[in-house]
Amino acid sequence: MRLLADAGHTVLAPDLPGHGGSERHRGDHSLGAHASTLRDLLQVLDLPRVTVVGHSLGGGIAMVFTYQFPERVERLALIDSGGLGREVSGLIRAATLPGAEWVIRAATTPPILRTAGALGGALARVGIKPGGDLAAIAGGVASLGDGERRAAFVRSARSIASVNGQRVSASERLYLTEQVPVLLIWGDRDPVIPIAHGHAAHAALPASRLEIFPGAGHFPMLDDPERFAALVTDWVATTTPAAHDGNRLAAVMRGRGIRS
Repeated sequence: MRLLADAGHTVLAPDLPGHGGSERHRGDHSLGAHASTLRDLLQVLDLPRVTVVGHSLGGGIAMVFTYQFPERVERLALIDSGGLGREVSGLIRAATLPGAEWVIRAATTPPILRTAGALGGALARVGIKPGGDLAAIAGGVASLGDGERRAAFVRSARSIASVNGQRVSASERLYLTEQVPVLLIWGDRDPVIPIAHGHAAHAALPASRLEIFPGAGHFPMLDDPERFAALVTDWVATTTPAAHDGNRLAAVMRGRGIRS
């Protein structure tokens, strides 16, 4: 975010309700609810249109935001995004099972976290440094020691996935973004969401731009932040913001057989 801001962009990175440093939230944690929250934020900040960049769950939210509020989207960037295929990490599927809250609670007790921290320190002392995935996931798991934040995570997971994989897919609606500049970025060693989803989305949107980060996992922006910021900056500079046309969009939807 600092690199993008230094390049002249105004960067907004809101925590979702129930996540990060935001207030605890016991309500709706679906993709649509999160997208509406982002719309409300832009309304309060008096920002009519933005370039939306979403990672993982945020990618799914970004696509729903684009679907619900197309007039507010200039460009869409999806980073190792959810919502583009069924396959997903077993850890995400496990979080949707009955009793997942109790398992996560047990895994985030102070003794367990201290043991994990000591192991990470021992690996660092012998020259083995955790990658971006391990550091980011470890930080996320540690935050789930809070009961309400843990419940928010489980509700979010259950809104998009089941034990059989992702239940929510934007694949049949990608054509609605044909007039929106789309950037796809993926780590070729992503253990959470396979890179095949990025290739499939790129094939469905021939005008999109696909960038692969060799050796990167689920968090390519952490594995190579300089390249990530440079790509986003170049993409913004070399693309024309989408011009929303409600009549054209309606005609496209009718052409695909969608009726009200």
